[in-house]
Amino acid sequence: MNRWKSTFLLLLIISGLALASRPLSRKSPEYTISEPSGKTMLLSNFKGKVVVLEFFFVASQHCIRVAETLNKLQTDLGPRGLQPIGIAFDPPNNPNIGPQLVTYMVNGLKLTYPVGYSAKEDVDTYLGRIGNEILNIPQVVVIDRSGVIRATSGAKPGDPKLEDEASLRALLEPLLKENPSSGGTARPDASAPAKKTR
Repeated sequence: MNRWKSTFLLLLIISGLALASRPLSRKSPEYTISEPSGKTMLLSNFKGKVVVLEFFFVASQHCIRVAETLNKLQTDLGPRGLQPIGIAFDPPNNPNIGPQLVTYMVNGLKLTYPVGYSAKEDVDTYLGRIGNEILNIPQVVVIDRSGVIRATSGAKPGDPKLEDEASLRALLEPLLKENPSSGGTARPDASAPAKKTR
């Protein structure tokens, strides 16, 4: 009997871990990003595109590597509807990054996609971070054409593979084919020859 209980308990733990590791799809809340110019942009302005948000620290080499990956993906997949957006925010020990550091980073890395900054509290609210929950940086959020969050990295239930170019590309490819108005069905492939009608 004890063996059955142990097996049952083990199965419950494994299934619980499997559920926890799967990102849950949910509608993305609105988000306001401050641009270095002093203007603001709304996340909802990019609805209809596949958006990849990177919440990052300016001085983090790991965050810079992910930003360079997003820059490459923007070049390759931007014409098909990909829109990376970078959002810098203050690390706990270095407040007030300000627009100058964001501009310096954008120019230094020659980033070709929008990059702004935000207050840490706003980032926490958007990501649903509560209390002392650890927030790994960078935090990558993938939003489909209809505005639904399809994957996140860095925190529960995150997926650090989203910081890897090959893994991120594999996730983005099918999302770029989805039709925003049909709840995730594939769009016709633009490279496929058109069918003749009679």
